[in-house]
Amino acid sequence: MRPGPTRARPLAALTSMATAMVTAAALLAACTGDPEPRAGSAAPTAGAGAPGATATPSPTPPVEGAPADLTALVERLYAGKDLGRAANAETTRALATGSTRSGGGSAGGGVPADARAAVGSWFGTPIAVVTAGEDVTLAVGKRWQVVGGWWPSLGVDAPVVGGGPRWVLAVGSDARRGQDLARSRADTLQVVGLDGKGGGGVMGIARDLWVTLSTGGKGKINSAMALGGPQAQLRTVRAATGLPIEGYAVIGFEGFTTLIDDQGGIPIVVPETVDASHARIVIEKGPQVLSGKEALAYARERKTLPDGDFGRSRHQGQLLLAAAVKAKLAGPIAVPGALTSFSEVGRSDLTAEEMLTFAAGLYRVNPTQVGRGVAAGPFGWAGSQSIVVLGDQARRLFASFEDGNLS
Repeated sequence: MRPGPTRARPLAALTSMATAMVTAAALLAACTGDPEPRAGSAAPTAGAGAPGATATPSPTPPVEGAPADLTALVERLYAGKDLGRAANAETTRALATGSTRSGGGSAGGGVPADARAAVGSWFGTPIAVVTAGEDVTLAVGKRWQVVGGWWPSLGVDAPVVGGGPRWVLAVGSDARRGQDLARSRADTLQVVGLDGKGGGGVMGIARDLWVTLSTGGKGKINSAMALGGPQAQLRTVRAATGLPIEGYAVIGFEGFTTLIDDQGGIPIVVPETVDASHARIVIEKGPQVLSGKEALAYARERKTLPDGDFGRSRHQGQLLLAAAVKAKLAGPIAVPGALTSFSEVGRSDLTAEEMLTFAAGLYRVNPTQVGRGVAAGPFGWAGSQSIVVLGDQARRLFASFEDGNLS
């Protein structure tokens, strides 16, 4: 007898899951190494508490979870010192225009006592997020450089996260076990955008959309990666949409399930029950926490959907938004761990600075200002191939996304 379909688990409390993620991220950050004593820190002297003795000021607390060189950089930041090459141009300009330096961020006041760091890696490049109250500092590199963040305590409320509009292409590879992740067809194509003003969008692209390929000739848009790799896929999507997409992030089936399970699943509200017939999984309508296997089934099912591949692309957009909401609840401190996990199973041409600032930018987005759409079109034929014709609906969607916002 064949096993019956499995059913997705009911949703545990979303807040509890987010709290668990934050706790896990903090523990991982704390395990990166004990901070070394910093140069210039005052040490308590014997007899400081004796009557008549001069009290010795307590040393500035270290940045929990940060290596010594990162701690030293954060000290310079909060002391109001010129960071020089240890900050990118955008960060330098923002810090220079800070209206006040009060409270924990006052010049010479030291690092706030609640400062803590999470350290990870993006394809071999160290990355870090340091939080202190409402402040967030983003750093990358073997010689740490501040590449963004936001610092209300330093009078810098506006986020430094690469500006906007910005777009990244998320690609799900159709590669099976043993196949090249980057030279298979794209099973999923989603463009994630940020407008730099608190809004954004997620735009799915029908994989059978018939377009001019960057590798030459015409074909289904998802064939570009199999013919020329992720860069060819990126160039093809750029040309078809007219959007100056920064780069790509590619992941395969196994990597996708591993990444979702490593992050504790995806909390999502499923609009309608989905019978993922290809995977023999039924995902019930309502709030769920999808495992990696369940999320993959939800992202790939199309045969039982009334609008087929268009509905499939819509599901993929829902998963991306659900993941973004979960990440927002976990807080920026969870970013290095998530990016480290991705870089172990996926591929990307985005630099550490580009990816870190883009991911951090998601935390500045108002969920009510994030729209969704699917670049669809009428069905047609190219020879013996069933295709989706690139028509007015898709072109209007591309045009509406030019500001990085689909809301």
